[in-house]
Amino acid sequence: MARSSSSSSGGISTGGSRDLSRRGFLGSTAALGAAAALPAATSGRSGPRLDELRIGLVGCGGRGTGAAYQALSTKGPIRLVAMADMFEDRLNGSLNSISNEDRLKERVDVPVERRYVGANAYLELIEKADVDVVLLATPPHFRPAHFEAAVKAGKHVFMEKPVAVDGFGIRQVLKAAGEAKAKSLKVGVGLQRHHQKSYRACMEQIAAGGIGRIVAMHVYWNMGALWSVARKPEHTDIEWQLRNWLYFAWLSGDHIVEQHIHNLDVANWAKGEMPVECFGAGGRQVRTDPVFGHIFDHHSVHYRYADGTTLFSMCRQQAGCPSKVSEHLIGSEGRADLGGPFRFERYDGWNWSFNEGDNNPYQVEHDDLFAAIRNGTEYNEAEYGAESTLTAIMGRMATYSGKVISRDQALQSARLGPETYEFDQALPVDPIPMPGL
Repeated sequence: MARSSSSSSGGISTGGSRDLSRRGFLGSTAALGAAAALPAATSGRSGPRLDELRIGLVGCGGRGTGAAYQALSTKGPIRLVAMADMFEDRLNGSLNSISNEDRLKERVDVPVERRYVGANAYLELIEKADVDVVLLATPPHFRPAHFEAAVKAGKHVFMEKPVAVDGFGIRQVLKAAGEAKAKSLKVGVGLQRHHQKSYRACMEQIAAGGIGRIVAMHVYWNMGALWSVARKPEHTDIEWQLRNWLYFAWLSGDHIVEQHIHNLDVANWAKGEMPVECFGAGGRQVRTDPVFGHIFDHHSVHYRYADGTTLFSMCRQQAGCPSKVSEHLIGSEGRADLGGPFRFERYDGWNWSFNEGDNNPYQVEHDDLFAAIRNGTEYNEAEYGAESTLTAIMGRMATYSGKVISRDQALQSARLGPETYEFDQALPVDPIPMPGL
């Protein structure tokens, strides 16, 4: 299902770039499952060890509310003590929902003075509320600035995917990720397949040579229509776009970035790196009404990795069409299908499938993060989150422009969106992208 968030805001800052060509997906995720088994507890605050972890939620939409549920469901003393959002109604709705959950309401303590609303709400929460962990679940445009501020303040972070919508934001996230490592802060990213038993078992088979050398992959997120918010007479330009954030590239990155990132991330995970270039096609065939902003409703992208491996990628949000959300890998010795069913077929007749009961990866990603916080275990998912986000940004740039886009071009791309977020400022909808122009 699509992971949604509500609206908030953030500032901007410059960030440094770095080489994204090397990483160890398998190595970086191998220790995650073991983290929950360790004892002891520490907090993110400087000073003595504390049993209770205090969390603050930034972005109080559906995904933010869900992240708070999951964080509050982890083992050990924990409490939601602060919330922030651009809109008061979203904050109040989220707080009411969480407070009315019988098994969690004793873990909620958010008085009026720790409910922050407006363009600087995230900063007020980070700087004024005494929190150990910040959950970041606003529209993705704001993620880099919010992550940077949380790390600067010495907070552990869970941030939803994608971690940015442009190369400017990726550079900012990578710089903050390095600072988080230097401070031993723990960072989780909402690419929950890394915490799902079925996907992890498949990656173990791939690492063991189950299908030989990967030579090609094809991945899909094809589904029907999503929600939209009609513009009301009282909505200013920016309020309407914030409330209808899915349909504006500066806020969501387009659905290839906001949603299809999950499948692209699986491909990068299996390959152990990200592509070096891509080209593609896309358009706006069905969702032509102005309520759908200016993004495309379908993208098809051909990615190339450094060794020549090809990744074929397709995502579509069109009602009345067949759905397909899965990943398929072709190797020198066989093939693998991921996403249900999870199965391997090798050319020599060997077959394997994942037949165990699966876990709830949305919960486990929080279990693992909070266990690492309590145990002081090294834990930072920001870099591979940035890498998979950049892969999706490359794809959007390719379909919007009709050009071949390199990793470096995507990484160096400029900032999308306005410089400020005042409700009364004029913010016309950007033109619909036109390939070739």
